[in-house]
Amino acid sequence: MLWGSLRPKAGECRALALVLDALRPGPHPALTPDLFGIIEGPTYGWTSARILGAFAAGALLTAGFTVHALRAASPLFDPRVFGSPRLRAASLGTATCFFGLFSLFFVNSQYLQEIKGFGVAVTGVAILPLVFGMAGAQKLATRWAGRPRAVIGAGLALIGLGLLGASTADAGTPYPVFVCWLLVISAGAGLSMPALTIGVVTSLPPHQAGLGSGLGTTARETGAALGVAVTGTVLSAHTDLLHGMGPALRTVGVAVLAATALVVAGYGKRPEGARGTARVTRQRAAHGNARHPQQRDAERLPDLRNS
Repeated sequence: MLWGSLRPKAGECRALALVLDALRPGPHPALTPDLFGIIEGPTYGWTSARILGAFAAGALLTAGFTVHALRAASPLFDPRVFGSPRLRAASLGTATCFFGLFSLFFVNSQYLQEIKGFGVAVTGVAILPLVFGMAGAQKLATRWAGRPRAVIGAGLALIGLGLLGASTADAGTPYPVFVCWLLVISAGAGLSMPALTIGVVTSLPPHQAGLGSGLGTTARETGAALGVAVTGTVLSAHTDLLHGMGPALRTVGVAVLAATALVVAGYGKRPEGARGTARVTRQRAAHGNARHPQQRDAERLPDLRNS
C-alpha cells in the first residue's frame, strides 16, 4: 500500500490493529499499551496524560505478569530463566534483528514504488536481493558456528550500518546503490539469526526446548512490532515518505547499533546455560512440594496401600 493512500486512514488502521493485537493470545496484551504510546505519541504529545497512562499501563501489566509467575506453583513461564546472561543476550539480539528488518520492510516497497516509480511487479523483483543476501550469509554462519559471539555481533552491526546507509537514499539514488544496502542488511540478518536461535534454545535445559522456541518467537514478534511502530511514528512526523524515510531509518539504525553493544557484552559473559535454568526448575519444584505437603502425601498413599 502506498504511503499517500495509507495516510488518510492511518488513525483507523492503527485503532483496528491495536484492537486485534489485544484480542490475540500470547504476551501481546502487555505490549499493546506501549505500542499505542509509541504510535500515538506525536498526535497527543509525549507528555500527555493519555500517552503517559499508556506507558504506565504497559509497565503495570508486565509487572503484574512477572509477580504472578514468580508466585505461581507451576507458571506458564518462569521469569527466572532470564538469570542466564546468554539467554538474555540472545533474546535481545533476536528482537533487535527483527526490529531492524521490519523497519526496512515497512518503507522498502513504498520507496521503490512511490519515490523511484517502480511498478508492483518490478518492485517484487527489485527486493529479491534481500533473499540472496540472507541465504548466502547463512552458509557463512554455518562455517563460523563455533564463534557465536563474533557472528552475532557482526551480523547485528551489519543490519545497523545497512540501515544507516539506506537512510541516505532519495529520489536520485541509483537502484544498484540502494541494492548494496539491502544486501548489507540481509547479510547481517543471515549471519546473526541462526546463532541467535541456537543461543536461545541451548541456554535452556533439553526438557525446556519448547519454552526456548516460544521465547524466540516472542522476541521476533516483539522486535517486529516495535520496528514498525517506531518507523511509522517517525514517518508521521514528516510531510511525506521522501522526507521521513531517512530520519526513520537512521533512528532505527542507531538503536540497532546500541542494542548490538549490549548483546555482545551479555553474550561474552560466562553463561549459566542449562545448569542455571535447571537449578531454577529444581528450586521451583522444591518450592511447590514444600507448599503442598498434603498433596505429596496423597500421591504416596497408593504405594503405602500396596505395601
